Amino acid sequence: MSRARPEPMQVVKQRRDAALRALVEGVPYIQFLGVSVDRRGDELTALLPFDDKLIGNPMLPAIHGGVTAAFLEVTAQIEVSWAMLWDDLERGAIDPDTLSPSSLPRMPKTIDLTVDYLRSGLPRDAYARARVTRSGRRYATVFVEAWQDNRERPIAQATVHFLMPRREAPETTSRTDG
Repeated sequence: MSRARPEPMQVVKQRRDAALRALVEGVPYIQFLGVSVDRRGDELTALLPFDDKLIGNPMLPAIHGGVTAAFLEVTAQIEVSWAMLWDDLERGAIDPDTLSPSSLPRMPKTIDLTVDYLRSGLPRDAYARARVTRSGRRYATVFVEAWQDNRERPIAQATVHFLMPRREAPETTSRTDG
């Protein structure tokens, strides 16, 4: 009995990168903010590059609180969506050649978002990482934090609760006895 030969790592990386790109492209607000997401293994880091349009108070200047909250929320949403896709990616069930935002499962919907603003976001790039702390069939909780120059000094953190999309049930055959 011989084992199936594993896929080349380059093929696996291409599939993972294509899926992440499709996830990010599926949320128009991410493009408006200019957010990009970098993948290292299974860890995602979001980048919010500084732009003058992000300033809420030009007297300070500080990044608008709504922009900070949106950055945290989209980072959490991409993380929980990525976690949903991971098993399919690893088994090769997702074809990178046909991958697009419309071919991916529906995104989770935000139920609530609680943001703790810890310090002003300065006029510079910001980074964020999220961690799924609970994930079930219907509901998921994600913790996310954002920082600028030093990860040990976050500018904000949030807890986000998501309503998970329904997974397609496997087809059942109906049987008639008669």
